[in-house]
Amino acid sequence: MNKIVSDEEWVEARKALLKKGILYVKVAVVAVLTVMIFTAAPSGLNLQQRSIAQEQQQPQQQQTTYDPGKPIEDLSFEIDNVTFSHHTASVNGIQMHYVIGGQGDPVVLLHGWPQTWYEWRHVMPALAKYYTVVAPDLRGFGESSKPVTGYDGNTTAEDLYQLVSQLGFDKKIYLVGHDVGAQTAYSYAAIHPDNVSKLVIMDAVFPGFFPPNFEGACWWCSFHQTRDVPELLTAGNEREYLSWHYLGLAYNPEAITEADIDTYVSSYSAPGGMRAGFEYYRAFPMNAEQNKALSETKLQIPVLALGGDIYPAFGGDAPGNFALDSTQGLAENVKGVIVPLSGHYIAEERPDFLIKELVKFFNE
Repeated sequence: MNKIVSDEEWVEARKALLKKGILYVKVAVVAVLTVMIFTAAPSGLNLQQRSIAQEQQQPQQQQTTYDPGKPIEDLSFEIDNVTFSHHTASVNGIQMHYVIGGQGDPVVLLHGWPQTWYEWRHVMPALAKYYTVVAPDLRGFGESSKPVTGYDGNTTAEDLYQLVSQLGFDKKIYLVGHDVGAQTAYSYAAIHPDNVSKLVIMDAVFPGFFPPNFEGACWWCSFHQTRDVPELLTAGNEREYLSWHYLGLAYNPEAITEADIDTYVSSYSAPGGMRAGFEYYRAFPMNAEQNKALSETKLQIPVLALGGDIYPAFGGDAPGNFALDSTQGLAENVKGVIVPLSGHYIAEERPDFLIKELVKFFNE
């Protein structure tokens, strides 16, 4: 005999079923996202992408191989017949690794995530003919220390200030920052405006000054801010996860070769490497407060904001210059340039274009 249920029992049963259905949907969404992250690299290159990839492919550069058993201070190497050397400095309670070479006015290059100083390898030789080039590994990256805290803009700017002070430059620096390195660059310029001649921001946005609709497009910005979960999901899958970013955000994915990915992954798969990178995103709320405070006095120095042109992961052409839109809230004298046929990794995808823009801007 069928049991007769009351209206109240029926309502409660419907609620329980609905909750179970929502749970199933959430699990399915998480599963799909996980599969997308680790296995769904961007779709195949179209003919135009293949053409530009071939045109922009960089010749193999000759340089020494890093030997972990050799003291880092003894490491010199060449890129395109220009000599650079590895060094470390004690700054702000950490050991900061940096590469230096060339002669002339100082140019400091700050890399982004998921990269290291190595991001600048195609740009450094040309700049070193006219400038002293300094390319550090920011706190937590590459050969630099990976402390538990200190990944906000003001702290990383202090790291850089102490490094520049130790190097003893008697002139203002030209400062270039890409991605999360742009936050350090801006914070440094805002806190030490008398130490910076000109500032270049490359394909970056600033917490507290995100352009409309940017945050929703950058799903990993939220994912990385989640405590512990990114570390758990990417452990043992560092190459797969990082490769999604290299491929998905580069218009010319061949600009970052398998050997280059090996170099980056070796750094990020080291103990604490992935966590340190995520900490830069977890510092976004603190950076937003710092940026709003610093922006009460806008930068007066000239600023160049370079933005990418095409991002496969976002479906194609970028809607304007995010870097310019964001930086205009922080500085008075900003001009923007969209780098044609480049995605997020401008220094690797269009190094020749970048070199010309930097030299022109520095000489204006």
